[in-house]
Amino acid sequence: MQYVIGILVGFAVLWLVLVIGLIVARPKGLRAADAARLMPDVLRLTRDLARDRALPRRVRMRIWILLAWLVSPIDAIPDVIPVIGFADDIIITYFVLRSVARAVGNDVLAQHWRGSPEGLVALERLLRLDKID
Repeated sequence: MQYVIGILVGFAVLWLVLVIGLIVARPKGLRAADAARLMPDVLRLTRDLARDRALPRRVRMRIWILLAWLVSPIDAIPDVIPVIGFADDIIITYFVLRSVARAVGNDVLAQHWRGSPEGLVALERLLRLDKID
């Protein structure tokens, strides 16, 4: 029983550290509502990047692992808990997309982006990437 409590406390501390890190890393002026509007385009971007065989295998594997995490019923914080239930998914998605974007470059993101140009700029701000010219 002590191991289970220790694991739960460990997950809670890890989640708290990730939330604080995301809050600190969030660009100034970017609201949660702006980020939420990007979701459909980000999902299409993620799917297209995962299918692009021109990308390095390690990059595609990160995306496939992210997608598996998102559809998995096993979560650090159950999704049925209001508000914070999806926090772990959002945090992990943020870090994976940021690492993928830095690995492949802005031009590849722009090539796969199907949303509006303003949406791409917002995604770059969210991921703290250099602006595409």
